[in-house]
Amino acid sequence: MLISALPFAAQSLPAVSAGQYQANDQTRQLIRQIMLEQRIPGLQIAVVKDGKIVLSEAYGLANVENGVIASRETRFPLNSATKAFTGVAIAQLAQQGRLDLDAPASRYLDDLPATWKEVRVHQLLAHSSGLPDILDANGLLGGGSEAQAWTAVSALPLEATPGQRFTYNQTNYVLLARIIARQSGMPYERFLATGQFSAAGMARTTFGDSYDLIPDAATMYSLAPRTTDAPDRPQRLSHWFYDMPPSLWAGGGILTTADDTARWLVALSGDQLLQQAARQRMWAPERLADGRAGPWAGGWPVLRASPDLQVAGIGGARSAFVVYPERGVAVVVLTNLVGANPQQFIPRIADFYARDASAPGHERVALARQQRTVVAGP
Repeated sequence: MLISALPFAAQSLPAVSAGQYQANDQTRQLIRQIMLEQRIPGLQIAVVKDGKIVLSEAYGLANVENGVIASRETRFPLNSATKAFTGVAIAQLAQQGRLDLDAPASRYLDDLPATWKEVRVHQLLAHSSGLPDILDANGLLGGGSEAQAWTAVSALPLEATPGQRFTYNQTNYVLLARIIARQSGMPYERFLATGQFSAAGMARTTFGDSYDLIPDAATMYSLAPRTTDAPDRPQRLSHWFYDMPPSLWAGGGILTTADDTARWLVALSGDQLLQQAARQRMWAPERLADGRAGPWAGGWPVLRASPDLQVAGIGGARSAFVVYPERGVAVVVLTNLVGANPQQFIPRIADFYARDASAPGHERVALARQQRTVVAGP
């Protein structure tokens, strides 16, 4: 695999401080190192600092077998990080007075099983609903169609009393998509397109999976052994396919770019998508029945609650973004390798920018001139 050259395309950046310029350089070095160590074929990164995108680059290959270079236009799947967008959509409806987060989901969905009727909207968002999962180890429950899977899961009892415990599952987000469609008067994907994608300037963002014919989509890979491999066979890169039917889009259907995701984070933190109070509630950890803070907020995993709040979107073990509101920093890393787990090395990148210090005016001018040169090469 040709990773040693690590071709990349960079963004012409605004004037930055000496600290940010150094942080960008440290980030580039770290990304190259990690890609080589983990054998990541292709990667995009974008960094937001104080409401501005200060770094945006693409590295490696979007498709290994055909030598297609990853660019900033390449689309990568967010997979479960899509849930953060669903969380924003629900918060927008609540902000508009069209939804009560504390209300039972049955207020908005009149066809729920009787045993599910007390589950609250905020419990769906934070995976504390106690509902059974519409997915099992083989995909959709029962191995049939979306409709058959829904029939199967709706016949199952609750696995826990609502609010009692955290249990990650996709049924929660199937229901949230239905609530969004019901309360907005439009399909889930259209509500996101109008209320978030257009508002944030996300021209490269769409929905689908690896079976769909999506222009400029990165090919997904894995180093995991195949079931037919001998136990001692060395790791090899193989295709990875994932199926994301429309009924599951709210839990994992977005394909996008690091640029688009960074624009969305800028808009979100800048009150363009949500007012501060709604955003703070969305990022507050869900309290379980015994008073403990659960690991999720309103569609977002909470990596750290206090001090130094850290909320994330994490998907498919290959894509992640982490927001550090108190630092004014957000980092997006999208890859096409299952098992890359960028959420594990994003904190190292964020630390580079947390240490930023302002440079004298003449130094910022000099750095700006350097930054306006589009970089390409090793």
